[in-house]
Amino acid sequence: MTPESEQLYALAAHVAAPFIQLPAACAAMVTGSVAKGIADQLSDIDMSIFYSDTLPAEEQLSAIRDRLGGTFRWGAGSHAEGVVIGAFELAGLEVQMIHTTVAAWEATMAEVQTKLTVDTPLAKALEGIAICRPLYGAEWIERWKAQAAQFPPALGEAMVRHYLQFFPIWGLQEHFARRDATVWYYQVLAESAFNLVGVLSGLNGVYFTKFQFKRMGRFIAGLGIAPPNLPSRIEALFTLPPVRAAAALEQLIDETLHLVEQHMPQIDISAARRRIGWRAQPWNPAAVQAVIGGG
Repeated sequence: MTPESEQLYALAAHVAAPFIQLPAACAAMVTGSVAKGIADQLSDIDMSIFYSDTLPAEEQLSAIRDRLGGTFRWGAGSHAEGVVIGAFELAGLEVQMIHTTVAAWEATMAEVQTKLTVDTPLAKALEGIAICRPLYGAEWIERWKAQAAQFPPALGEAMVRHYLQFFPIWGLQEHFARRDATVWYYQVLAESAFNLVGVLSGLNGVYFTKFQFKRMGRFIAGLGIAPPNLPSRIEALFTLPPVRAAAALEQLIDETLHLVEQHMPQIDISAARRRIGWRAQPWNPAAVQAVIGGG
C-alpha cells in the first residue's frame, strides 16, 4: 500500500462523509488505484455512492460539492435512469464520483453476468467492485463483492467467442508497405492486442473492457492462462520493425489459439487457425490476360 493510496483513501472518506448523511445513502466505496494500493501523485480518486431508491436532486449534489471546495469538471448520466457521474477538482486532483441507485447498480451487474454483454465499459464496474475498499455500508459492498466473484462460465465463453477475431496483418506486409497505411497498421496492432487480452480474460474468468485499459502488466500478471512474457511481447509489437512485429503477433495469436483449444475445446477456432501461416500473393498478369482473352 503506497503512502499516496492511504492519503487519497482518507480524502475519499472526507469527500464521502456529507453524501452518506443523505437519507437514501446506503453504501459508498473507493475503487481504482487507491483501492489497489498503487496510487501515486498522478492518480485520481474513483468512488461511488449508492442510494436505496431515488438519487438526490442535482442541486443537493452540487451544494455538497461546493461545500467541499470542489470545482466542477464534467458530468454525465441521468437521474431518471438512476446513475449520474460527475468529476470535480479538489486539492489539485480529480475526484470522479458515481451516484447510483441500488436498482441501477444491480442492473449493471446483471447486464454483464446474466445478459452476457461482453464489449462494454460496464465490465469495469464489476472489476471495480471486486477490488474496492468500502467507505460506508460494508454489508452491501461485501454482498456485491461476493456476487461479482461468481464469474459465470458462460460469460467467459462469450468473451472468447467475441474477441476471437484477428486481422492477418502478417500476410499483408507488401500492402502496408506500398499503400501509406501507417495509421491502419497501428490500428490493427492495437485491436489485435485488445482481442488477445480479451480472449485470455475469458479463459481465465476475469472481467475485461478495452475502456481506459491501464496497467496492462499488472492485469496480465493475474492471468494464470496466458502465453509467457505476454506484457513485454505486446509492448514490443509497437516498437519492432513492421515485418518482425507482424511475425511476433502471428506467434502470439498461434499460442493463444492453442490455449483456447486446451481450455475451451467447445469453441470452433478453425477460421482463426486458417489465417496462421497465410500470406497474400501477387496476382499473375498472364493469368488475368488469359481470362480476358478467353472471354
